[in-house]
Amino acid sequence: MMELLGIKSLRPGANPNNPNATNAVNYDESKANPYPNLPDALVLKNGDKVTGAEMWWKRRRPEIVQDFDREVYGRVPKNVPAVKWEVTSTAKTNNGDVPIITKQLIGHADNSSYPQISVDIQMTLTTPANATAPVPVMMEFGFGSFGAFGGFRRGTNFPGGTDTFRGGPFVAGSGPTWQQQVLAKGWGYAILVPTSVQADNGAGLTRGIIGLCNKGQPRKADDWGALRAWAWGASRALDYFETDQAVDAKQVGIEGLSRYGKAALVTMAYDRRFAIGFIGSSGEGGAKLHRHVFGELVENLTGSGGYHWMAGNFLKYGGPLTAGDLPVDAHELIALCAPRPTFISYGAAEGAGAEGKWVDQRGSFMAAVAAGPVFRLLGKKDLGTTEFPPVEAALTDGELAWRQHSGGHTTGPNWPTFLKWAECYIKSPVATKP
Repeated sequence: MMELLGIKSLRPGANPNNPNATNAVNYDESKANPYPNLPDALVLKNGDKVTGAEMWWKRRRPEIVQDFDREVYGRVPKNVPAVKWEVTSTAKTNNGDVPIITKQLIGHADNSSYPQISVDIQMTLTTPANATAPVPVMMEFGFGSFGAFGGFRRGTNFPGGTDTFRGGPFVAGSGPTWQQQVLAKGWGYAILVPTSVQADNGAGLTRGIIGLCNKGQPRKADDWGALRAWAWGASRALDYFETDQAVDAKQVGIEGLSRYGKAALVTMAYDRRFAIGFIGSSGEGGAKLHRHVFGELVENLTGSGGYHWMAGNFLKYGGPLTAGDLPVDAHELIALCAPRPTFISYGAAEGAGAEGKWVDQRGSFMAAVAAGPVFRLLGKKDLGTTEFPPVEAALTDGELAWRQHSGGHTTGPNWPTFLKWAECYIKSPVATKP
């Protein structure tokens, strides 16, 4: 890819392990804003100001999508194959004291164009057994291998990397799991295994759905990376939900943590059918401003551990160009989610059991603030403040929401706050007469 782009060398990413390194990570806010001017989400490329919703939908939003497609996440090819879903098993069990029905599903991508590569998307769907109407569903990008609840076993699918996983998707302590909290509302949940769509490493780019579309050949510079591929997989899961009478497909949410928080935000931005998003500790490549030089950087994503997440063209911004040259930034990715409710979640930067500063909570808050004008243009409420709030202060009065919990690299402690907020937008099923 570097040869294709004519790039001779890349700058090293931020080093969090050696404070004396020339590329030591920056945690000094006074040095974090060398590119203070963000692209304006409400100004067209020709300089015209966006004056109304129609202008946003028809003119400005497509421009932003085009820039993300070409320079950041890559384009989904036109020849992407159809996916045929198969229910491989159905089990009636209980989760806690709630009777549930869990379906194991495999989504077979049509590989007739290149039979050497097969893609079988793994997912579980769990709904309350006693539901009398289709239910809302929260779908999570799940870590690890495939199991009764999507696995969550840390395994070969998770190679570590720039956002090394330091916690589980469950609520800490002895409280109910997030799945049980969702069931308590009468909703269902699904676990999608992203690595069954596309491997989480650069060597996998000639396999998985990206490799299948390219018939086993390397990518072009604007081809999709793994984040966009995982988001595509989530969209195919939603296609299935539209056919399943147990699911209210107009009320499906997406949640993910860390690299899968990045993928959840990309999913929300690109597929307007998703009703709500819960974006966990997504950092660089997710909700964090590329231009905020703090913690993980563009150069970490253009390195060997993360480049496969992005379009090939993104490498330029860790080589001859900088974050300041990007035509778009994270605030515009968040803006693409508008007017749908979007909750941005982080752990604490400091303190016992904290997540740490690598994910750049403040840079993500700045992005959410800068996305606010688009939410307002579309008649929705933004965060309501530009002041960085203290840990555990929930900004949940509008469609754009924010909270840092006091724990580590997990969404767990924010699930109760998220679900209480989500109730404003996602309506529990009303029992229907037979």
